[in-house]
Amino acid sequence: MTMQQNASAELWNPDLAPTTAAQRTWRWYHFAALWVGMVMCIPAYTLSASLIESGMSGWQAVWTVFLANAIVLVPMLLIGHAGTKYGIPYAVLARTSFGTSGAKLPALMRAIVACGWYGIQTWFGGSMIYTLLGVMNGAPIGGDPIAGLGINIAQLLCFLGFWAIQLYFIVHGIESIRKLETYTAPLKIAICFVLLWWVYERAGGFGPLLDRPSAFVAGGPKEGQFWQVFWPSLTAMIGFWATLALNIPDFTRFAKTQRDQVIGQSVGLPVPMGLLAALAVIVTSATVVLYGKALWDPVDLASRMEGIAVLVALIVLLVDTVSVNLAANLVGPAYDFSALAPRAISYRSGGYITAGLALVMMPWKILESTQNYIFTWLVGYSALLGPIAGILIVDYYLVRKTELDVAQMYRDDGIYSYKNGWNMAAVVAFVAGVAPNIPGFLNAAFPASFPDVGDTFKTIYTYAWFVGVAIAAVVYGAMMKGHRVPALAARHS
Repeated sequence: MTMQQNASAELWNPDLAPTTAAQRTWRWYHFAALWVGMVMCIPAYTLSASLIESGMSGWQAVWTVFLANAIVLVPMLLIGHAGTKYGIPYAVLARTSFGTSGAKLPALMRAIVACGWYGIQTWFGGSMIYTLLGVMNGAPIGGDPIAGLGINIAQLLCFLGFWAIQLYFIVHGIESIRKLETYTAPLKIAICFVLLWWVYERAGGFGPLLDRPSAFVAGGPKEGQFWQVFWPSLTAMIGFWATLALNIPDFTRFAKTQRDQVIGQSVGLPVPMGLLAALAVIVTSATVVLYGKALWDPVDLASRMEGIAVLVALIVLLVDTVSVNLAANLVGPAYDFSALAPRAISYRSGGYITAGLALVMMPWKILESTQNYIFTWLVGYSALLGPIAGILIVDYYLVRKTELDVAQMYRDDGIYSYKNGWNMAAVVAFVAGVAPNIPGFLNAAFPASFPDVGDTFKTIYTYAWFVGVAIAAVVYGAMMKGHRVPALAARHS
């Protein structure tokens, strides 16, 4: 009997099934291009701004971004291994640790976060169209904000227009996203060099920000406070890619070999992310000379260019945002929603659900302040996703020793069904990993309502991702110690 005939209908569909040899078309350069494509994005560019606003020098900001991405690369490679070895997506891999029903919990956690990100990136795309249409018009367009929404009709239409552009790639599936990333990555690298040349020529150098010391030096406004700023910043930077660290099997399942996914990701993530941060610092430094103030928003910068440069900037920024949004924020939740109800929801339907929820979440509200964006949003969800990463890694490497029975993942009476489809060890470990971060999160998100949270909890929250990974890993490992993994031979017929 085939795997499909053996599988339970509520756990299997063609999109969730292990990839075939014919589907494994991704080489190392496709993964490198995927990461270059995802790294070169507006939120990643503006991350440096949040670090410099908090008092870091330009080079401290660059090194913080690089270090965060070197750290997050580790779970990417560890969890990505299972995707390549067995051809399964994240939502199916989670069944080995959480159980065939319990896996819906981490799938839903990952999916909801991605919907928020999908909305944020779509808002950025719509904002570009709106800003640059205003430049071409010679005056802002759209009039007064709509009551209840807080944005005007033109902003809403630009947001919906950009949202509609992305539907093409949902309809045409993951292969269309691979092609888009592979073809646009070199363009993005070229544009970075053009931008550097443009600001150097216009400003006659790279400007004053590069030489400015951090606020933490002796005599500075934040003397001696470097580590208090560094740790929450590092956690937020890790949080930026924490979603991808979980669902990286959604991509590595298409890799030809382990070598392809390891080399491709190692080349494509930490160094380009560090270089983009350096580019952001250098270009922004030059804008102080050109415009009398630091412009961290590339859309704002593009709107100040003249003539054909505005149009070129618009097209590049739009292509960039589409490619990032689809790869980083669509593929994962599309599989996750499919895994919630495989019989009813395909990968494509999951994509439509993601796009729909992104509209409802009103992303411009999340972005109203840097505090909301960095510390509440990024650190907050890293506190949720860190424990899941810890559980997956311990389960795959220490409990299973990388040996999985793929057919059993698609059976509701198999070795991964535990008790009624739930592995309570994973649930307890997840709750234990999240719980210490809740007081700090409530204080950061709602300071007026939760003003009396103790310093200990605030400190724990600044290390949210690390705390979550460590506690969940230890608790899960301890609860599964001595748990006899059923022999693969002892299968149901």
